[in-house]
Amino acid sequence: MPGARILVVDDEPTVREVVSEYLRRDGYEVCELDRGDTVAQTVERFRPDLVVLDVMLPGASGMDLLRDGRVGGVPVILLTARVEEADRILGLEFGADDYVTKPFSPRELVARVRTVLRRAKGPVADTETLVFDGLRVDVRAREVMVGDQPVGLTAKEFDLLAFLAAAPRQVFSRAQLLEQVWESSAEFQDPATVTVHVRRLRQKLETNPDEPRWITTVFGVGYRFEP
Repeated sequence: MPGARILVVDDEPTVREVVSEYLRRDGYEVCELDRGDTVAQTVERFRPDLVVLDVMLPGASGMDLLRDGRVGGVPVILLTARVEEADRILGLEFGADDYVTKPFSPRELVARVRTVLRRAKGPVADTETLVFDGLRVDVRAREVMVGDQPVGLTAKEFDLLAFLAAAPRQVFSRAQLLEQVWESSAEFQDPATVTVHVRRLRQKLETNPDEPRWITTVFGVGYRFEP
């Protein structure tokens, strides 16, 4: 998606400059920030299509920005020096679409930017609207209604829901969902990403997330959508 706007937020000048240079070479328009407390205003002014966001920032951390919704619902790739699974899962819980662990290859990061933008830009199914008892998924408009109440989902949450809902009662493993929805694999992306997104969908869609009505677990196998 050349021409897209990317906001790069990192307080390490070398990292920020190298990332920005590689993105510009790939045809993206880039805005750079070195602090977290100016992100919300810059998102409103610059209108980025994606944010590359460091976790450790002066002013406000990347986690704080995600948790407080100050990234404006824009797809986010986290940059983190933390390798612990709990830290990665926390970032995903707060709404990140992907994460890259430092040190990293700038080319790999640019490839991930392309992938996240491609996933976020359009419908995930040919069917325009999926209608169930109490749930409506408008694929073209990328809108979800539970009863008569709209539900706000991130781009990846919507993609996952639409993919599962388009194949009711079919069981998908986490590896299959990584391949089909994330266009990735367990070799490059933590399967816990799927678990986190399923949990967040249940929290937003279900009356009782501990006893899900829509997205159920098939233990030892994966997940399926119940119409």
